[in-house]
Amino acid sequence: MSSEIPLHRYPTLTGPCQLGIDEAGRGPVLGPMVYACAYWPKADAVDCKNLGFMDSKALDAEAREELFKKISIHDKIGYVAKSLTPQYISHSMLRLAKYNLNEISHDTAMDLIQAVLDKGVDLQDVFVDTVGKPEPYRQKILNRFPSLNVTVSEKADSRFPVVSAASICAKVIRDDILSKWDFEEPHLKGAEKGWGSGYPGDAQTKKWLVDNCDHLFGFPTVVRFSWKTTSNILEERGIPVGWGDEDEDLPPTKRRKVDAPSRSKSAPNILTSFTKPAPAKSDAVKPSGSKRKRSSLTASDRDMYFSMRNLIAIDNL
Repeated sequence: MSSEIPLHRYPTLTGPCQLGIDEAGRGPVLGPMVYACAYWPKADAVDCKNLGFMDSKALDAEAREELFKKISIHDKIGYVAKSLTPQYISHSMLRLAKYNLNEISHDTAMDLIQAVLDKGVDLQDVFVDTVGKPEPYRQKILNRFPSLNVTVSEKADSRFPVVSAASICAKVIRDDILSKWDFEEPHLKGAEKGWGSGYPGDAQTKKWLVDNCDHLFGFPTVVRFSWKTTSNILEERGIPVGWGDEDEDLPPTKRRKVDAPSRSKSAPNILTSFTKPAPAKSDAVKPSGSKRKRSSLTASDRDMYFSMRNLIAIDNL
């Protein structure tokens, strides 16, 4: 799902510039994480600061949107944003070679710097709201961009106006994406109205996750599978699955014994079939050259998940 708000604006700027970077949506279990940078000429820094930028978390939605409108039409302010989908975050954090959220954040921030430099902006000073320890993060940026003056700081969004502007861009764009989320799952149209704040500690969000957890396929695509909250719900409500190739390289004595775990009342039995049992086949040999009959499975024969999504058996294709 993408934002209807443009993800970048590159005004023609002259002279040395400064740039700030911040994110929105790092903590929620729902929706994307959006990274954004804002930049302006150093000679215009005071005028830009006087527009009233401050940390987006300290502003209400209306105030953020008003400030973003000023950013989007100001001839001295540019911005770039990048939206990282829940699927991308989950895949990165759960893959065999782990790519954790801090590394994702660092690399995305540096991609934003590169995008601005690629537009020919005379970038000199960069201010970043830290993720992890500030000094190692700063050195990581300098290794890639040795000519820049880099400041990485805690609470940079409340200390540096250019970071505050980036914070506003990130928050407004993420809110826009979530407010217009187009579910890939047809039966969830309009479900966003009941998901609460999206943070794992929100009781309403937890209830939404439980109510929308499919026992077999897990959660809708708006959910980050890699969060502890979701893994706990899947452990409680999901159907256990064992992957036969996980231990194939181990000697038999060290392979894990997979027993069917006891299930809670909320979870179904272990899945044995996606469809109703087929009638017994005759042992009679079919005449030579006879064609295979197409499957006669109807919507009522299929698991509800497949019926709702208009999925059909392979041999019906």
